[in-house]
Amino acid sequence: MEQKWLQQLPKLDLHCHLDGSMNLETVSCLLKEQGIIIPKEQLQKELLVSEDCESLHEYLQKFDLPLKCLQTESGLKQAAMDLLESAALENVKYLEVRFAPMFSVAGGLSCNRVIESVLDGILEAQRQWDIRASVIVCAMRHYPLEKNLKMLDCAREYLGEGVCALDLAGDEAAFPTSEQRELFQMAKQLNMPFTIHSGECGSIVNVKEAITVGTKRMGHGIALMKDSSLMKQCREMGIGIELCPTSNFQTKAVNDWKGYPLRRFLEEGLLATVNTDNRTVSNTTVTKELLSLSENMGLDEGMIRQLLKNSVEISFAADNIKHRLLKEMEK
Repeated sequence: MEQKWLQQLPKLDLHCHLDGSMNLETVSCLLKEQGIIIPKEQLQKELLVSEDCESLHEYLQKFDLPLKCLQTESGLKQAAMDLLESAALENVKYLEVRFAPMFSVAGGLSCNRVIESVLDGILEAQRQWDIRASVIVCAMRHYPLEKNLKMLDCAREYLGEGVCALDLAGDEAAFPTSEQRELFQMAKQLNMPFTIHSGECGSIVNVKEAITVGTKRMGHGIALMKDSSLMKQCREMGIGIELCPTSNFQTKAVNDWKGYPLRRFLEEGLLATVNTDNRTVSNTTVTKELLSLSENMGLDEGMIRQLLKNSVEISFAADNIKHRLLKEMEK
């Protein structure tokens, strides 16, 4: 399949972390403002995951430096603007950018100002580029429940005003979803849609828990392939699956293309989608992900279009935006 066709195809990215998608130049500039100077080659080594990455835990260590850059209003705004620009340049028409607001309060910003700064960056980028975006706020697995509840209460003020949903992220193997069950009960009470990182580390228990608490989508969902009854449940409930192939291989969620569940998910009628996860850490784009799937799994044009239509269907976008996206795909 031609890369040019994939590049020009209108695309979506529903699972993309802000801190894992900052460009090197911006990180370098923001670090310099703090008196931290790192040579370009060393910075690249610090930000991009190596080919011999052995686990999700190791993968997550790549976020330490970017988070130092997300402690000011200007840093947060610039990161959001850069992300939308890079996505727009590969013809991504809609992006759901996720980040953890409480990771950015160390410098004295309030949760409100953190969220508002990212939304400011999105609004500015939308004025410059042909792209639309929404924010998914991340609660963190290793945080006490009370801290996540406080963040949710804050983020709810922006629902429909740039924020579209809640997520639970972090080290899934060490902190099971069940420890944050009350968070999702509160989200339902506040009418806040949510997705949950589930089954990235092989835990079918976390997949079951996500379904039980009422998730609309699953981040990664790799372990779902272990249980056909759960796949049926997801199909019947219309639960979306946010696959991120490059990241899934890097974190060792899967080890080879033969074991990658995308084709089976499609055959089972699941609303599977393809996303980047972390554009910088994984050195990827939506175009690269689709090209890789075409080359390694034989996905044809029809399958790729279905993946993108699935993305529209499970997105947290307003109906008018979904309608516009589908129209663009028909051109």
